[in-house]
Amino acid sequence: MAYVPGVALLAALAVGCSAGSDGSATDADSKPGGPTVTTAPPGKYRTLPAPCRAVPSATLKDLLPGVAELPRQQQEKALRGSPTITYDTDRKVGCSWKADAPDSTRNLSIDFERVVSYDPLVSDDDRARALYVKKENAAELPGSTASGTAPEKGTPTSAGGGEKGQEKETGKAGDGTGSADPSPSASESSGTSESSADTPGTPGGSDEDLRPRVVGGLGDAAFLDDLLTRAGSTAQHRTVSVVFRTSNVIVTVRYGEQPALVTKVPDSKELQDKAQALARKLAEVISE
Repeated sequence: MAYVPGVALLAALAVGCSAGSDGSATDADSKPGGPTVTTAPPGKYRTLPAPCRAVPSATLKDLLPGVAELPRQQQEKALRGSPTITYDTDRKVGCSWKADAPDSTRNLSIDFERVVSYDPLVSDDDRARALYVKKENAAELPGSTASGTAPEKGTPTSAGGGEKGQEKETGKAGDGTGSADPSPSASESSGTSESSADTPGTPGGSDEDLRPRVVGGLGDAAFLDDLLTRAGSTAQHRTVSVVFRTSNVIVTVRYGEQPALVTKVPDSKELQDKAQALARKLAEVISE
């Protein structure tokens, strides 16, 4: 029975070592002066508006002339719009409308995206700003490159610009009318920017510059893109997009027209004016 005290002694030593280790770890964690992590503030907006109710009926009738010619029940259905299918309506919602008239087909879509940063060191606004800059760069606005991002792509003189870039560049409104000199910094860098109005936007047209450009006075930053496309021998289709950011929400308005006649070109100025007017109304809807 002489071995029993030895076993008891080993057990006691083991318990003592374990207790000493726990105590030292606790002391180290509780020492003052450790680094503190400051969490970035959340975005201003926590919800999004109902997209299919964001555009008044009177505005929709103006944007979609063919709706007025429909019977009442069909007109009401057309004005209701088709909600965009999304998997998280707290983060992204949208709605689209379409109307056929004897002379052309008009289509409209709006999208709201609420940006949330899952990095505690990056605010929702900063994440939204970075996402907006990517969108502006992807639009390849003539003569403008967002700061801190890749150089402008898809210009007519760039080598290997890619088929997509060349197609977009040749389809931009105001191509071949000379060069503008907009601010070299992105709309996010300057806050506002004015496009040059010295060069006509269309040959033989007004002196107003209708090329894709940064738009001032809309949200925290905004730009307009204007793309004219043709698929084979079909009529030309013009789509005007206005994208703007306000705090942690990015809004995209797309307004397009395809004439019934192959020889007719959609009016760039009309589509741009109406798309910008709608974007400004939506900026007010978000702020309400």
